[in-house]
Amino acid sequence: MNKFRNTLLACLCLAAITASAQDKTERWLDPNVNRVNAEPSRANFFAYESQQLAKNNEKTASGLYMSAEGTWKFNFVKDHDKRPADFYKVGYDDSAWDDFKVPALFELNGYGDAIYKNVGYAWATQFENNPPFVEEKNNYTGSYRREFEIPESWKGCDIYFHIGSATSNVEVWVNGKPVGYSEDSKTAVEFDVTKYIVPGKKNLVAMQVMRWCDGSYLEDQDFWRLTGIAREVYFYARPKKHIDDIFITPDLTNNYTDGTLKVNVTAPRAKGCKVKLSLLDPKGTEVKTAEGTVGSNGNFTETINIDKPQKWTAETPNLYDLYVTLSDGSKTIEIIPQKVGFRKVEIKNSQLLVNGKAVLIKGANRHELDPDHGYVVSPERMLQDIKIMKEHNLNAVRTCHYPDDPRWYELCDKYGLYITAEANIESHGMGYGEKTLAKNALYEKSHIERNDHNVKIYKNHPSIIVWSLGNEAGYGPNFAKAYDYVLAYDNSRPIHYEQACWTEGGKTDIYCPMYPSYDACVKYCTENNKRPFIMCEYAHSMGNTGGGFKEYWDLIRKYPIFQGGYIWDFVDQGFRDKNERGATIFTYGGDYGRYPASDHNFNCNGFIRPDRMPNPEANEYRHIYQNIWTTPVNIEKGMLEVYNEFFFRDLSNVRLDWEIMADGESVAKGNEEALNVGPQERRQITLRGFSLPENAKDKELLLNIDYKIKTVEPLLDVNYVIAHQQLPISSYKFPTVESLMPEAAPEPVAKADRKSNKALKKNEAPQAAEKVTKQEQIACLSLAAGHTTVTFNKATGWIDYLDIDDAPAFKKGFSLVPDFWRAPTDNDYGAELQKKFAAWKNPQMNLKSFNCSELGEGKQVVAVYDMPEVSAELKMTYTLRPDGQLIVNQKLTTDPNAKNMEHLFRYGMQLVMPRDFINLEYYGKGPGENYIDRNNGDRIGHYKQLVEDQYWGFVRPQESGNHTEVRWWRVISPKGIGLEFYSNAPMECASLNYLTSDLDDGVDKNKHQSHSGDLVPRPFTVVHISQRQFGLGCENSWGAWPEKKYHMPYGDRDFTFVIKPLSSK
Repeated sequence: MNKFRNTLLACLCLAAITASAQDKTERWLDPNVNRVNAEPSRANFFAYESQQLAKNNEKTASGLYMSAEGTWKFNFVKDHDKRPADFYKVGYDDSAWDDFKVPALFELNGYGDAIYKNVGYAWATQFENNPPFVEEKNNYTGSYRREFEIPESWKGCDIYFHIGSATSNVEVWVNGKPVGYSEDSKTAVEFDVTKYIVPGKKNLVAMQVMRWCDGSYLEDQDFWRLTGIAREVYFYARPKKHIDDIFITPDLTNNYTDGTLKVNVTAPRAKGCKVKLSLLDPKGTEVKTAEGTVGSNGNFTETINIDKPQKWTAETPNLYDLYVTLSDGSKTIEIIPQKVGFRKVEIKNSQLLVNGKAVLIKGANRHELDPDHGYVVSPERMLQDIKIMKEHNLNAVRTCHYPDDPRWYELCDKYGLYITAEANIESHGMGYGEKTLAKNALYEKSHIERNDHNVKIYKNHPSIIVWSLGNEAGYGPNFAKAYDYVLAYDNSRPIHYEQACWTEGGKTDIYCPMYPSYDACVKYCTENNKRPFIMCEYAHSMGNTGGGFKEYWDLIRKYPIFQGGYIWDFVDQGFRDKNERGATIFTYGGDYGRYPASDHNFNCNGFIRPDRMPNPEANEYRHIYQNIWTTPVNIEKGMLEVYNEFFFRDLSNVRLDWEIMADGESVAKGNEEALNVGPQERRQITLRGFSLPENAKDKELLLNIDYKIKTVEPLLDVNYVIAHQQLPISSYKFPTVESLMPEAAPEPVAKADRKSNKALKKNEAPQAAEKVTKQEQIACLSLAAGHTTVTFNKATGWIDYLDIDDAPAFKKGFSLVPDFWRAPTDNDYGAELQKKFAAWKNPQMNLKSFNCSELGEGKQVVAVYDMPEVSAELKMTYTLRPDGQLIVNQKLTTDPNAKNMEHLFRYGMQLVMPRDFINLEYYGKGPGENYIDRNNGDRIGHYKQLVEDQYWGFVRPQESGNHTEVRWWRVISPKGIGLEFYSNAPMECASLNYLTSDLDDGVDKNKHQSHSGDLVPRPFTVVHISQRQFGLGCENSWGAWPEKKYHMPYGDRDFTFVIKPLSSK
């Protein structure tokens, strides 16, 4: 392995020498010149001058650190060939230049246009792909200048300049002299500037950053294409004798009981110096030391053995502190702290094991993006992201599709997240065929070099359990060689690369497909495959989505080889901006510039909104990802089975709270403080004090269970609910259609008796209830009973008016009409359902007949419509009861011989109520919006909400606000006046301040830019009462449909519901 590695390194050096001799080729156009005068990649650490500083591990407190962040003088040109000449020279007049922050990005600060592309490059509308060539036109170039007074105390030290990230490249000068050049925009570059710097005096540092270079062909990731410097920038000093690198490899032995720590120190400038290793446990107690001398080869290697160390996992992120001290005689030269986690990662029996356990990967992909600052992500934002991940039961993250800021890995080590760490390679725009850069010899060095940067910088992080060679860049010799290179350097972790899965002999240790169908998952799991199955991307979370997520996890929990995956993706990549009205919107591709290359809002696929508010599907993911599950054993006696799905922690810090709900109201509650359930164990418990109340046994009884943490855990407060379920005890008693209908009219009684207010005597016949009255004109027909008046338009057959105590409950101009459509979701658009289902958007309905007749004590209106465009007949039956309740029956009869008839989005009715009806009260699934294939995380309950809160602000307008399993639904004014809706079976309902047309982006949503922030709420309430709605799906957003059981195929349908007026009288 070492021989192979040395050969590869020799090839890289030779390529670099050859490239430097090619004077005719600009280095920003030469794939073999990627770094000039840059330091070799090394582990991310800071060397301190004292033990206390090393213990605190805050480099900003060290006298050997100086920040280079802040305000620089800045010049921007749109075209590279117009960049200022000689700007790097001492004495150049930059007084007319702008002030510009470092770190910061050009496009988000008024320089150039932000472009988003998924597949294809930012220059897609300007010039054809021709690697390594890029044009100078529109190749934004920023030139920076700033003076720094380097501490005089740094004399005699080696001085380095660190740039955490520069897109797409960076060139550096100091005091007018060229220092170096770097590509690979997502890993840090460091330059030795010792010979250029004069400590104690002001020194001019100049930088130049370009938008595009030859390396940009490897940076075709699905994200905003921005330019500038994004991470930490600083100077630091090292003694002449110092450590160049440290490589720490943990392992577990003796059946994962004991630990070893192999430490390799590279210090060719400190031969003969002493190295001391000091290992402290998580409590700060020193548990092991070792000493030795740097050999003549410049290396020091030691293996430390630890009996029964506290292990590191995502569930138990136990970290040790390793201090590496370099000294010369009695003089301490420097001390380097490193966090250490004892853990072992391996593949055995077709499973990925962490510490011997086949863990489940409950992960998400995370682009490194801030809604206000783009690639510049603060540690506070990183911590917020990890907190959200922990709150939603995630245990893993993939750094898509490049290495992240080193501080992200430190936080994942500390708080516990498994990482698949990806190199900065994606050449999707070149395709996967013969033009792929994976087969282009010009880019061989770049493929290996970018993996070298990734592995060498981040190798010491215990959170990294898998290396990823890149993403969506085809497959060929360059990836095969990159795999061999990474394996030769670090064989303690498996390596994955998705495109290798589809090539015979492709090099990947994990089967890691993107967006497999459910059937494809089952197929792989039931064949004789040897590699563990972990989806590198799945559950495409674009817009209103997440339907069918449970179905994936039913399979994952069924098949041992199937170990989870990474949701695409964590956060919507929208930028926070203002529209012309000054309202906040989240922008996406196409919102900036003229004729931009754009893939529109395809960068907004997160289950977290840009402002870090969870999108509705997040609740479903949180529930399905949870680690504690409850199964009824004998639920009427409170006997349950508790399953602890954690692999490394028991439930000692978890309390079970339970509550019995009767028709949505609490009737009993209790808790279990002691849950003695170990990792991966099942245990039966009987809830103390559990009994079913006698007065509630005729109601729907549901058992709500919440698992709450008892004491504070990192990022989670006391009583945070880490798992929840709702178990049915008895069912809701829906009325039958027959019971809803009016009874037969009784025999007439004398007029005097009807006016009598006297109480009935025993055995005296009851008086007839007030009959439904009818008034008819040429244009309309009105029925009245109780507090209700219903007025039909005889020309259309629809109900135009419904009045409660003579006050309108329907908004004028809007009728009670059939509702077959929804505003298409992003998934709907991806599958072109807005085109395929178009016949149902506004189908022609020709009134064939309209009749009114007596029905028992009530009256019944029947309107029949011909629907020629969908080969169907619609029969609407309205029955007004004497108590004022209106029974609506919607019966669709289709043609069994009709061919190629498409599905419906929705089947139900819509009405619009005036602005006074602002409150919502319902008994159904909530509190968040939910759909037939995304409602597992919600509970049936009695909820009171506001109509104005029902629409969720997705990045683009689309279907929103639905609720399933509805028993009854009320839309009321603050005085309690309004309408209640109920049925003989569960319904789906929604009430919004928007018409469906307000949220519908038409046949082609990409013909215009629309944002939820652009919406202006209507001064009325739109009510949808539905039997069913089409599922959302989540497999992908470019063609997949929801699971078949969630479809609404063409066919006969029959829906009955009741409108019950609510009066204050």
